[in-house]
Amino acid sequence: MGYDACTHTNHARIAAVLCRRSSSPRTRSPRSTKRTQSPGAINTAVLLCSSFTMVLAERAGQLGRRKQIMVFLVLTLILGMAFLGIKGYEWNEKFQEHHIPGPAFHMEGAGLQDHAQLFFSLYFAMTGLHALHMVVGAGLLSLLLYQTYRGRFSAAYYTPIDMVGLYWHFVDIIWIFLFPLLYLIDRHGPKP
Repeated sequence: MGYDACTHTNHARIAAVLCRRSSSPRTRSPRSTKRTQSPGAINTAVLLCSSFTMVLAERAGQLGRRKQIMVFLVLTLILGMAFLGIKGYEWNEKFQEHHIPGPAFHMEGAGLQDHAQLFFSLYFAMTGLHALHMVVGAGLLSLLLYQTYRGRFSAAYYTPIDMVGLYWHFVDIIWIFLFPLLYLIDRHGPKP
């Protein structure tokens, strides 16, 4: 039930971004007018690499190779933490630039402050929800590491590794939709 609520909430937020853009097609995304698409691109590469290491952990689980399972889970966890670190850097940059929606919000050169605030509200809500899911994934990876260390998994029983892998890949796929939606769409549109 909680999973369904989060999924529907995320769908609603994506729909809100699309509606905002379609209601004012001449306004570019404030997010895509600055140099800040680089952290999003780097995070995309980091998450794709983390999916690869998770697949390798799943394969090692199928083969019952405990040491390899642990190595690939650690690599996946490190990449997940790198994603969160880059996201934290990016949020801090937005905080320093006063792009946090609220009374102190200010954006230089943005003709439509309300549209910019709405965009950043949705940006922080969607990336925050994604980051929360990354933290949950990191906790699950840590649990798998502990269980692997204790010798719980073998070639005959590796289902939890596969289940956490599915969760991790789902979170990565969500980012694949968020990245173009928040960073790339309207990148080359007309300037306001």
